[in-house]
Amino acid sequence: MRKATRLLRNKFIPFLLSLALILPIYVTQNTNPLIVKAASAYTGDASVSNKVDFSTDVIYQIVTDRFSDGNTANNPTGALYDSTKTQLKKYFGGDWQGVINKINDGYLSNMGITAIWVSQPVENIYSVFTDGSTSYHGYWARDFKNTNPYFGNFTDFQNMVNAAHAKNIKVVIDFAPNHTSPADQTNTSYAENGKLYDNGTLIGSYSNDPTGMFHHNGGTDFSSYEDGIYKNLYDLADLEHQNNTVDSYMKSAIKKWLDLGIDGIRMDAVKHMAMGWQKNFMDTVYGYKPVFTFGEWFLGTNEVDPNNHYFANNSGMSLLDFRFSQKVRQVFRDGTDTMYGLDSMVSGTQTAYEDVNDQVTFIDNHDMDRFTKAGASTRTTDLALVYTLTSRGVPAIYYGTEQYMTGNGDPNNRAMMTGFNNATNAYQIVQKLAPLRKTNPAIAYGNTTQKWINNDVYVYERKFGNSVAVIAVNKNLTTSANISGLVTSLPAGTYSDVLGGLTSGNGITVGTGGAVNTFTLAAGGAAVWQYTATSNAPTIGHVGQPMARPGETVVIDGRGFGSTTGTVTFGTTAATVVSWSDSEVKAVVPNVAAGKVNVSLKTSGGTASNTYANYDVLTGPQVLVRFVVNNASTALGENVYLTGNVAELGNWDANKAIGSMFNQVVYKYPSWYYDVSVPAGTTIQFKYLKKNGSTVTWEGGSNHTYTVPSNATGIVTVNWQP
Repeated sequence: MRKATRLLRNKFIPFLLSLALILPIYVTQNTNPLIVKAASAYTGDASVSNKVDFSTDVIYQIVTDRFSDGNTANNPTGALYDSTKTQLKKYFGGDWQGVINKINDGYLSNMGITAIWVSQPVENIYSVFTDGSTSYHGYWARDFKNTNPYFGNFTDFQNMVNAAHAKNIKVVIDFAPNHTSPADQTNTSYAENGKLYDNGTLIGSYSNDPTGMFHHNGGTDFSSYEDGIYKNLYDLADLEHQNNTVDSYMKSAIKKWLDLGIDGIRMDAVKHMAMGWQKNFMDTVYGYKPVFTFGEWFLGTNEVDPNNHYFANNSGMSLLDFRFSQKVRQVFRDGTDTMYGLDSMVSGTQTAYEDVNDQVTFIDNHDMDRFTKAGASTRTTDLALVYTLTSRGVPAIYYGTEQYMTGNGDPNNRAMMTGFNNATNAYQIVQKLAPLRKTNPAIAYGNTTQKWINNDVYVYERKFGNSVAVIAVNKNLTTSANISGLVTSLPAGTYSDVLGGLTSGNGITVGTGGAVNTFTLAAGGAAVWQYTATSNAPTIGHVGQPMARPGETVVIDGRGFGSTTGTVTFGTTAATVVSWSDSEVKAVVPNVAAGKVNVSLKTSGGTASNTYANYDVLTGPQVLVRFVVNNASTALGENVYLTGNVAELGNWDANKAIGSMFNQVVYKYPSWYYDVSVPAGTTIQFKYLKKNGSTVTWEGGSNHTYTVPSNATGIVTVNWQP
C-alpha cells in the first residue's frame, strides 16, 4: 500500500508463440534417431476461464499511472500532474489505454505473462499535499463504485479486461477496503477529510461520523495485532467493518468490479483488518463470482508470524509471500544469508501454509526497494527471477524489473516505465520460464525437494506425478561449483538447459536411478532441466476457491483424470460432477459436515487420486459478528478464547477455539472482544475459555445462545460465567 503523507512528512495463439521459444529438449539415451520430447499444452487450468486457480500463471504487477500513457486526454491538470515525469509524487498519465496498448502489441504475452495486477481502479481524492503528494497510486479512495478518471472510465476498464482476455491474460485489481484517504480528526480541511461516497453520494466523513463508519482510536504504533486493526494506519481514515453500512457497501462495491469480468483481487493491508470480516467478505465473493484472491500481510526481514500463517490457512484467501520475498532478497540481492537460509525458508513455509503453492511469490514491489541495485550486477536479478519462476507459489513480477529498473524507497521505486525492450536478459528469462508453468505441472503444482546444497549453490527438484523439473542456481558471481553426487527423479537421458545458456547454464546427463554425471555450474550460473510425463496416475494439484458452502461449485485441477467422468469425494461424501476432463474437474460441494475436509477423486476406471487436504467447507453463508465478554479476569499468562457448536467457532474443540481475543482498544480488560465470521441466520451456542499454555479453564454455567443476523453484522455481549 501507499504510506500516507503525514508519515512521509514526519487466448491460445500468443501462448503457442511463447511456447515455441521455450520447448525443452529431452533426448532419450539409446535411441536412434534422436527423439525430441515436447511438453503438452493444457487448456483447462491454462485458460482465463479458470478464475480460481493461478498455479499455472505468472502475474505482472502494474502501477497504472507509471506504466504507459495511452490517452493523454484523461491526464490530470494543474498541480496533480507532472508532464516531465520527474516529480515522483504526482500523476504521470499512465492509464488503462496504455495497458491495452502493451497488451495488444504483445509485450506482455510474448514475455509469457498470463495475468496483470493493476492499481486500485476506484475513484481517489483530488487533493495535492504540501509535499506534492497525490493519489496516483490509487490507495486514497473516495468512491469505491466509480473509476479513477485519470485511469479511464468504465468503458476503458472493460476494454482493458476484454483486451487481456483476448490474449489469455487474467486481470487482477488492487482493492483497499481498510481505509479511505488521509484525514485529521481536528482539521476538516485536511485533504478531503476521509470522505466516502456511494456512486457519487456522500455517506460519511472522518470528522462527521454519527453512524460510526470509521475508527477514532488514534494511529497505530504497530505494537500488537489488535492495535494495527482498530487504529488508523498512519493518517488514513480507518473503516469500521463491523459497521453494517461499511460491510454492505464494500460487498456491493466489489460486485461491481466482479461484474466487469475481473479474474482476481489483491487485498491491501489485510493485517490491518479483522480476519472475521475478511472471511465473510470472501464468502460473498465466492458466492457471487469466485476469483483468486491474495492479501498483503507485510513481514520484515527474518520475521515469522503465526498470525500470518493462521490467516493464510483460514481467511479464505492466499497471501503475498513476504517471507519468501525477504529471504530471496537476503540471499541473492544483499548477500546477508546463504542457500541454507533459503532452504530453511522453503521447508518452513511448506509446513506453515496448508497450501504453499497458492501463495504469491515476488522479489520486489511498490513498497520495497527495487531488486536491482544501481551500479550492481544485473546477474543477481537474473538469478532471483530464475529461482522465483521455478519455485512453489504463484510468481508476480513488478513492472520494470525485466528492464532492470532501480530505485530505493517510495516513490523512487515507482518511476515511469523506462522502456519496453524485449531483448534484455531478464525479459528473455521470463519468456522462457513462464510458459513452463502451463506445460509442466511440476512447476505449477509440484512438491519441492532440496537435492544439493552449499553456501552458494542450491539444487532443487519440483515433482508432480511423473513430471519433474530440476533447477540449479549458483549465486556466487566469481566462483564456479563442481556438482557431484546429485541424484534426481529425472529419467535416464540427456537434458539441455531450458534457459538456453541465458544464465550460463549447461546440459546434464542422467543415468540409471536418476544419478547425474558430475558437472560444473558456472559462476553466477543457473540452469533448468525438465521432463514432462505423457501420462500420470490421477493427481490433484489444486482445489479452488479455497473455501465454499455446500451447493457451490469448485474447480479441481491436476493431471491424469482421464476423459470419462469419474467420482469426486469430499470427506466420505460423493459430490455431483459438473464437468470432467483430464486436467480439470468441476464438482458441487455436497452436504458434508463443515470444517476442514479431504478432497479426492477416482477415475472412471476406479484409480484413486492423491488426497488434497484441509479444504474448508463452510456451514453456510457468512456474516460478521462481534463477540464481547465482560468481567473475564485472567492470571498472568492467561488469554481468553471463544468456541461453539459450529465449525466457524471450532466445534467445541479448545485447540480450534477463536483467539486469543483482544482487550486493549475497542474494549478494555477485563472485557474481551473478537470479530468472527459465522453462519448467517443460525442459532448458535458458544462459550469462552481461558488458556495458559496447555492449561484450559472453561467458562461455567450454561451455553450462551445467539441467533445470527441473516444479512447484517451483529454484536453479542455476555458476562463471563464463573
